Amino acid sequence: MSNQQQNPERIIYLAEDDEDDRMLFLEASEELNLPIRVIQAPDGNELLDALKNADHLPDIIFLDINMPLKNGFECLKEIRRKEGALGRVKIVMLSTSSSSIHIQISYKLGADYYAVKPGTYQGLRELLDKVFNDFGSLKKEVKKFLAAQ
Repeated sequence: MSNQQQNPERIIYLAEDDEDDRMLFLEASEELNLPIRVIQAPDGNELLDALKNADHLPDIIFLDINMPLKNGFECLKEIRRKEGALGRVKIVMLSTSSSSIHIQISYKLGADYYAVKPGTYQGLRELLDKVFNDFGSLKKEVKKFLAAQ
């Protein structure tokens, strides 16, 4: 078995309109030294176009809520309506908003996890480490949140 099969590259899509936030996401991802490739989109339309034309589906999509042209909620709704594997891709809403309404809407539309953008680079790095390495524990947090509603 080749190394590539033992440790395959994970494909991550990031839809984020803020260039600085995209750069921090890339730097934090690279610092984790994991076999991941991040594909960026500055808005929802570009994300959906990239998904439509992708050779390989992503393992995880990170969606910002407030983006021009098509926001994160619209993208989430459209992706979850897709038939097949794309409709089941893990989706993390990554937003500056901590509004319980935004969180509830995200989960109702089918998000797997909602994360408020950390205020520090280290916080972002820790969040990404948790998402990339222990998505199962995040799912438990979602269930706790939904049960509390």
